[in-house]
Amino acid sequence: MLSVTPIPAFSDNYIWLMRQDTSPEACVVDPGDAEPVIRVLEQEGLTLGSILVTHHHHDHTGGLPELIDRYSPKVIGPDNPSIAGLTERVGDGDTCRVMGRRFDVYEVPGHTLDHIAFFTAGIPPLLFCGDSLFSAGCGRLFEGSPEQMYRSLQTLAGLPDDTLVFAAHEYTLANLRFAQAADPHNQDVANVLAEAQRARDLDRPTLPSHLAREKRINPFLRCGDPDVRATASQHGNTDTEQATFATLRAWKDSF
Repeated sequence: MLSVTPIPAFSDNYIWLMRQDTSPEACVVDPGDAEPVIRVLEQEGLTLGSILVTHHHHDHTGGLPELIDRYSPKVIGPDNPSIAGLTERVGDGDTCRVMGRRFDVYEVPGHTLDHIAFFTAGIPPLLFCGDSLFSAGCGRLFEGSPEQMYRSLQTLAGLPDDTLVFAAHEYTLANLRFAQAADPHNQDVANVLAEAQRARDLDRPTLPSHLAREKRINPFLRCGDPDVRATASQHGNTDTEQATFATLRAWKDSF
């Protein structure tokens, strides 16, 4: 059985730790900081066998040099020369094996041009999506276009509904407040906001989410919904679902 737990880092990052009860070997995803990873590994008596990297931003890669020097793990990530220490470069359609599981790689540009996501089938399926898909939101477009991000999210939305979504930031409350503005008649959004607020009041993570839930509450996955399009039309073009996405993303940037 593969278990996944969050290692908080910085103000709102999660470094995801994968482990199995039958082995001391662990894997981490997007280690922006080495110190909290080392602390958890030592506390739990684990060793770091592999690292998955979704994109090149420093808050996802900053811990690589120290972790590589200390543990010599396999490091799997996108083919970007700015990411030092990669031992395996992967892109769309590739697969890799981590913790005895096969992971499928999806290119999901938008937040950055090199962004990838890692998906493994199972019970339940697991998705490590970095800063592409968030609970009730999606990443800012630092390098890619709205069209690229829209297509990337559609790709992820095509995964099984029971997929657990492990995003890299605790942005859920802020995203849900925007979702309420964009989709004001959606009772699911109100219910999940109350649930997320209770979790944060207890200092608990709101992640992982479920893909089925994201399809009900995430306005960026609901660009074809008449209510979302009607609300977004007050802020820009909604002639197509892709145009609606671009309008929502621009609105969220200044929300």
